Amino acid sequence: MNPIFSVSQLTLYLKNLFTRDETLARLIVEGEVSNCKYHTSGHVYFTLKDSGGQLKCVMFASSRTKGLAFSMKEGDKVQVLGRVSVYERDGNYQMYADRIVLAGLGELYERFEQLKKKLAAEGLFDAAHKKPIPPYPKKIGIVTSRTGAALQDILSILHRRNPYVQPILAPATVQGEGASDTVVRSIKALIKEGVDVIIVGRGGGSIEDLWAFNEENVARAVYDCPIPVISCVGHETDTTIIDYVADLRAPTPSAAAEMSVRLAEETEAWFADCHSRLTWAMTDCIEKKRERIQYLMRLMTAEKPDARLERRREQAERLQKDLRAAMDAVLQQTRHRLALDSAALDSLSPLKKLGRGYGFVAEPDGTPVTSVTSKNPGDRIHVILGDGELISEVKEVTPYGRE
Repeated sequence: MNPIFSVSQLTLYLKNLFTRDETLARLIVEGEVSNCKYHTSGHVYFTLKDSGGQLKCVMFASSRTKGLAFSMKEGDKVQVLGRVSVYERDGNYQMYADRIVLAGLGELYERFEQLKKKLAAEGLFDAAHKKPIPPYPKKIGIVTSRTGAALQDILSILHRRNPYVQPILAPATVQGEGASDTVVRSIKALIKEGVDVIIVGRGGGSIEDLWAFNEENVARAVYDCPIPVISCVGHETDTTIIDYVADLRAPTPSAAAEMSVRLAEETEAWFADCHSRLTWAMTDCIEKKRERIQYLMRLMTAEKPDARLERRREQAERLQKDLRAAMDAVLQQTRHRLALDSAALDSLSPLKKLGRGYGFVAEPDGTPVTSVTSKNPGDRIHVILGDGELISEVKEVTPYGRE
């Protein structure tokens, strides 16, 4: 007896069959897009069809960010990479897309991704190598087609924003065979010209049209360029290899022109403000220096050498006068004290006593005779009086106080 399945059981059984099939787990399906709907959730629902059948597909928002690089629309012929499985609720099988590319461009995208990984590994995309855009460039180099609309957009905006800036065009072929070589030659020519910044780009187009800016020789020329480079290839949604290498990426050529120069009015206003602040600073500095000079002049006038010498002379004269007065006072005091001392000394002078009848008895050698017991009859003595000296001989010795 055949087994009986519920609808859910059969759907799950079929889903497991799809899951175990390695071919259905990872495959690429090519077809024409129909019933394309972008849901508010970010998911994309569409149907792939050809002359013999159709396949329902969905790309979830999480895959759309990296897996869908263009705006898919009805009638596009695409290649869808993903898996096929059963949607249990509706009982239908559908394709879950991981990446969607326009048919025929799969190889280009593979080349793009491989070169991008290679250059990134070498450090060509590192922010440390990005050079700043000069704030006030004088000469701006432009690498683009001589006949393209991008050139006219760039020139118009440069002239409008700052007519004093000199644009220098190094024309290049921006699509087709050999286009990348002309872009490299134009960049090198502008380096020799000595421009301040270089704009490299073109207007929008298909991935084939923009491919010259995905070539390795262009990427390395931009990286090796000593002058800051602004890339502006295609529209805002277009991304090329040189956008990663350039010092600054602009979404469009017009935006690149705006990023490369400031408005002349802004520059003039900035210079006017600088002039005003510099004038004020110089005026303030000059005024302070003038006040300082005036102060030094007054100080110099007050401190002239002749005036200082005259003041020193007057000061010396005052000191000399004070010193003389002090010396006279000391001399007067000394004279008065000397007179007092002389009077006192005179009152104590032996000669004065001798003048009143006293005499001084001495040995012949001048030694004073202080006692009668030291002399004997017949000894010679000298008696010194106030007006002369007597030479005598001792006749008798009579001590006092002895019986």
